[in-house]
Amino acid sequence: MQFVKVEDLKNGMRLARPIYNKQGVLLFERDSKLSEQAISSIRNFGLIGIYILEPAEPVPPMSEEDLEFERFQTMTVFALQDELEHITDTRKASKLPTIEATIVKKYGHMDKKVNFYQNLRSYNDFVCKHSLNVAILCTMISHVLNIRIEDQNNTVFASLLHDIGKVGIFKELGEGKGSLEELDDRLLHAQLTQADIIENAFAQGTPVRRICVQVAKAQMEIAEEKPISAKLGISAKILLVANKYDEMTAMQVNTTKTESEVLAIKELLSKPEYYDPEIVNALISSIHILFPGVSVELNTGEKALVLVANEYDILKPMVLVFRDNSIIDLSAKANSDIEIVDIMKTLDNRYVLDTEALKNAGF
Repeated sequence: MQFVKVEDLKNGMRLARPIYNKQGVLLFERDSKLSEQAISSIRNFGLIGIYILEPAEPVPPMSEEDLEFERFQTMTVFALQDELEHITDTRKASKLPTIEATIVKKYGHMDKKVNFYQNLRSYNDFVCKHSLNVAILCTMISHVLNIRIEDQNNTVFASLLHDIGKVGIFKELGEGKGSLEELDDRLLHAQLTQADIIENAFAQGTPVRRICVQVAKAQMEIAEEKPISAKLGISAKILLVANKYDEMTAMQVNTTKTESEVLAIKELLSKPEYYDPEIVNALISSIHILFPGVSVELNTGEKALVLVANEYDILKPMVLVFRDNSIIDLSAKANSDIEIVDIMKTLDNRYVLDTEALKNAGF
């Protein structure tokens, strides 16, 4: 599966992800072949790009739960988009408490991992989809950490609002105003000034503004490779981790490159001075990353298939090497010098895993 910009779409390409309208109605099914009419419709949606299956790649399995996750993202993001624009215009929150409560109700009490699928984005909804994803991640992380319900609510509120100053910038890009060359400077300015929008939208003394300000300052210090100067509260720490994970794994407006979930987790784990390891582990406990059927590249140059996930060390599962069908337990001391470099860049030559046969074999 690869991300392809809208301008690079061609007839015959196959969709890797379904496309829904704002009511959650399915418009294009997975594995649908693109026609000129379909490409024209996708462009009219304003999408930056879509996920495409490679020529020989089988359609990855998606459960009804996975499809519901995408439907929920699609429907909720339109409500959030209207609300963030309303807050920007009026400095008053209207439906945000309802949106926050819906997210917490759906993802704040889960006792199992979810497949966290990145959604399709347009310039108009780019910030809102990022904020919604971060809110879902924050909800699940805070549940794993078992923090106070008040702290969880504040964390989710802050995650929905933390980029509100950027909404107008991306909307202008969608209207053909501004340029990508100026984007970084404009986003930095928005990050510095958006606290006033949040402060006016909520009662005086609310912790939401403090959380957003802490995160914005910490992000700038991380970008400059400086130590984080302030002592961060639990909500700010959670938001910092969730935000970085979504930023790394989601589509971007100025590049076709997105990092894999493995590289995102490696980045978070490699910088404990910025990203609290306990919170990163709570993220790992919330979403599927290296699960049976994922094809990976090893530092030996071999390609392999994950057979059994490792719940204690996510990066050291049991794998099947394609070249000779040997099974390697990466958690074993004898294999300590072998590690997963990344998820396979191209899956056209991957093995298709029969999960039922795997269970029958005792895995």
